[in-house]
Amino acid sequence: MFFIIGLVVVFGAVLAGYTMEGGKIKILMEPLPAELTILLGAAIGSFLAGNSMNSIKAVVANISKPFKGSKYTKAVYMESLMLQYEVYVNIKKGGLLALEQDVNDPHSSSIFKKYANMLSDHHALDFFCDSLKLLINGSAKIDEIDQVMDMDLDVHHAESAQPGASVNTVADALPAFGIVACVMGVVITMGFLDQPPNVIGGHVGAALVGTFLGIFLSYGIFGPLAKNIDQINAAEGHFFSAIRAGLVAFGNGAAPVTAVEFARRNIPSTERPGSQELEEVVRQIKPR
Repeated sequence: MFFIIGLVVVFGAVLAGYTMEGGKIKILMEPLPAELTILLGAAIGSFLAGNSMNSIKAVVANISKPFKGSKYTKAVYMESLMLQYEVYVNIKKGGLLALEQDVNDPHSSSIFKKYANMLSDHHALDFFCDSLKLLINGSAKIDEIDQVMDMDLDVHHAESAQPGASVNTVADALPAFGIVACVMGVVITMGFLDQPPNVIGGHVGAALVGTFLGIFLSYGIFGPLAKNIDQINAAEGHFFSAIRAGLVAFGNGAAPVTAVEFARRNIPSTERPGSQELEEVVRQIKPR
């Protein structure tokens, strides 16, 4: 939402200031199709040339995120804490093997089915269940599980940083492409030097629109877009870290309520449920 509001403010402020100085929108619009063809065509071409297919797919998958915002709200975090608590309290009651089937097939689990947000987030679900499998199967010690989860988070961080970096590279290139468009406009203007000053001025003005667009698109649209993608993907990393903290604490012998408190403390303060609020919720969860 705020990304859209920001774009509206950017466009509105620039156009309002331009018209307040006596500028005419029509003058900007006339060379716009040609200048945008040069700028966006060059930007897309350089993007395709400089990225692998996996990177391109990642950008396409992430490009709409700033318009939707982060899905990791306080309610989603609370649900993940509730799921962790219910899993841990059932393990405490029935032993590790009591959750083996649930972890192997969470979509059929009577526990996991209660938590739709977690169940639909396959990355977080796999991260949690794959780590639980190591604990339940006894194939790894808790410090080894912690290490595996840390490695998983490193890979996730590297992958999630890629789309924003690719978009930011395009943002950095756009001012240069704006200069290219301007130079091409000046070259065209050279053919009109025998014309009246108003004709020459019109062509120079059209050439300068290319420079304007390159800078405007870079700092007004693509730069903020890249930054917003990075922030949203960072929020996903915080969500994974909270899951890791809870599981490692439980694996080290913490009581279920203590384990979810470890997880809660890893949640960003803006989305973190209160301690009393969490305690009141988990009190209502009983082992099956």
